[in-house]
Amino acid sequence: MSERRHVLVHGGTFAAVGSGGDITGVRTGGDSPDGLFVRDARHLSRWQLTVDGAVPDTLSPVGPGDTARCVLVPRGGRQEPPSCTVIREQGIGEHGLVESLRVVSNRSVPTTVRLGLTVDADFTDPFELRRDHRTYAKTGTVRTREAQDGGVMFGYRRGEWFSRTEITADPAPDAVEETGTGARRLVWALELAPHAETEVRLRVTAHPHGEVSVPRVPDSPAQAAGDLDALREELAAQCTAVPDTGWPELTEACARGLADLAVLRVRAAGPDGEELRVPAAGIPWFPALLGRDALLTSLFLLPHLPALAAATLPALAATQATEREMSRGAVAQPGKIVHEVRHGELAHFDQVPYGRYYGSVDATPLFLVLLDAYTESTGDRSLARRLEPQARAAMAWMLEHGGLSTYGYLVYHADEGGLANQNWKDSPGAICRADGTRPTGPVVAAGAQGYAYDALRRTAFLARTVWDDDDYAELLMRVAADLRDRFQRDFWMAGHAFPALALDGDGRPLDALASDAGHLLWSGLLDKEYGVVVGRRLLEPDFFSGWGVRTLAAGQPAYHPLSYHRGSVWPHDNALIALGLARYGLHDEARTVARGVLAAARAGGGRLPEVLAGYSRETHPEPVPYPHACVRESRSAAAPFALLTAIGGGL
Repeated sequence: MSERRHVLVHGGTFAAVGSGGDITGVRTGGDSPDGLFVRDARHLSRWQLTVDGAVPDTLSPVGPGDTARCVLVPRGGRQEPPSCTVIREQGIGEHGLVESLRVVSNRSVPTTVRLGLTVDADFTDPFELRRDHRTYAKTGTVRTREAQDGGVMFGYRRGEWFSRTEITADPAPDAVEETGTGARRLVWALELAPHAETEVRLRVTAHPHGEVSVPRVPDSPAQAAGDLDALREELAAQCTAVPDTGWPELTEACARGLADLAVLRVRAAGPDGEELRVPAAGIPWFPALLGRDALLTSLFLLPHLPALAAATLPALAATQATEREMSRGAVAQPGKIVHEVRHGELAHFDQVPYGRYYGSVDATPLFLVLLDAYTESTGDRSLARRLEPQARAAMAWMLEHGGLSTYGYLVYHADEGGLANQNWKDSPGAICRADGTRPTGPVVAAGAQGYAYDALRRTAFLARTVWDDDDYAELLMRVAADLRDRFQRDFWMAGHAFPALALDGDGRPLDALASDAGHLLWSGLLDKEYGVVVGRRLLEPDFFSGWGVRTLAAGQPAYHPLSYHRGSVWPHDNALIALGLARYGLHDEARTVARGVLAAARAGGGRLPEVLAGYSRETHPEPVPYPHACVRESRSAAAPFALLTAIGGGL
């Protein structure tokens, strides 16, 4: 099995290193691409240390924490103990990496230690590292490697696209050698007195394309860790304290989640150009603003950290589609809230559609849900007034382009070159029948209709109480009532006593039994009698694994415990389900879900992964990881706060 990587994170910048601190440029066992990544480009693809001409042995591997610290020795044996010890420590900044190599002599006579560090920067776009069998033509590229005083500069140009990686060392290397592969090797001959020590300090500064701020990299790993602590302290100061629930696992998961969210935030701009910090979706695959993810994260934290919503809403308003953005594709209709914002080379040259991508049917209603929830929770009406034009445009999209006025539902079509599914279960086979067959034509996903219903009612409330528009409020309430009646007629499968996962292009129900039904409880779309039946059904053994509710009930032909959306367990999905159960008065069931999710968190040291395999807790007493999950994910980090809301602080 491939070596797992230790991941250092500071906003949209992250580094994945091996147990000895090296970067090899090789894709690992699914958990992370190897390297240093800044703004969707790999600014370090090799960072490999040798001591006296060989890869050192690792006495103490990199462990958890904000710095990657390990202890290395040159290879030897019992008859020839190591001549020196190297204490290697790395830290991450918003624009790069800093490293300390402390070399300690173990001999009683003068010693020369030869260090070599092979470095390279390939500037690969993360989309090229996914295992989706896609390749991307990149013509006219020019790479440069220039030795400089104290280090080396790597450059990459493709047309107007230009990025650089600057590597400096103190003391400067004695030589910068060519390797024959395009990489460079920095070489030092360190003269050490008996039992003396010396230090080599290295700094990697990324100069990504399109970055307007002056790059800043910390001076030391300790300073890098201090910068992250400052981000956490800043966010913690804005967050209300978690009450004593008598449930240590919940308190620990909330604390861990808040600490992760503090360093997962990325920079974004508001409608007036103001700088904001919003939650990135996840590391390593989504270190970017994703509308749905940021909205749900902000909703989960809203009772404790409204400042997150106060940043997310303007950031999404600033990227809302307008008439001028129709050239970006059929999904970029006016009023629609963005799904994903990327800064990489492939997005810049339109080789992937995600530069500013609107392939989500549910981010727009969730934007309206959060706007009203923020107003109600804080009593602050200024944001709802400021964003009234964007909110009305979002509702207009739902009614017109989204399909409510023509289909009676929010509808999406598969996007050629983009996402086949545009609800939260967006992998290609996620929306299916129980036998696994996929729908054709337009798709009406169940969960998105719940979000639409909630958005209609909440926006009506804003219209009546903040915008002084009773006629608009009455219109939206009529649409909401019609949607509720229509949904229960078209989606309810009497034979299963459960709602369909979706309707296909002919209006036929897709009969897979899926966790999306819990989202309908959260939004309040189902009548009380239906909601209670559905809530209890979600806790049956085929759905509930012991770690949480599966995305698809076991026993169906479409079920697979290691699929992304057809049998796995997602913490944020379960957080919504727990909130929905509580809404329908199923408090015991909500606590059962919370216990399962928090048991998974405890197994991860308090941190919840993006997704778990769907194996039963009865047969697997430890949660089984999903092989390609994000190692840090904002919705999962926020999920414990939603569980806290769902259970009301009680066991």
